[in-house]
Amino acid sequence: MRIAKFISALGVVVMGAAILYALIAGDFSTEGKVIMSMPWGIVSLVDLYTGFTLFAMWIVYRERSLVIAAIWIVLLFTLGFFTGALYTFIALQASDGNWQRFWMGKHG
Repeated sequence: MRIAKFISALGVVVMGAAILYALIAGDFSTEGKVIMSMPWGIVSLVDLYTGFTLFAMWIVYRERSLVIAAIWIVLLFTLGFFTGALYTFIALQASDGNWQRFWMGKHG
């Protein structure tokens, strides 16, 4: 579990830095148009949001509150896997070393 915590924490840091860089140096509107004009850009976004949807299903399953799950999902769909890494890290911390509790949440 220690490795999973390290990887998820690293994901939070790396994704946070990448998002910050993009906000400072990028132009979302202009660059988004370029991405959406390319077939592989569209495929990449469909792939990404399919992964978000699957991850969101896990969040809904784990969480006791649909309101809390909805907040996490909105964050996931806007901040990407920065949120996924943060959610994973928090779930790992809360599981107290119990993999079943980590995966199953309220059902574990």
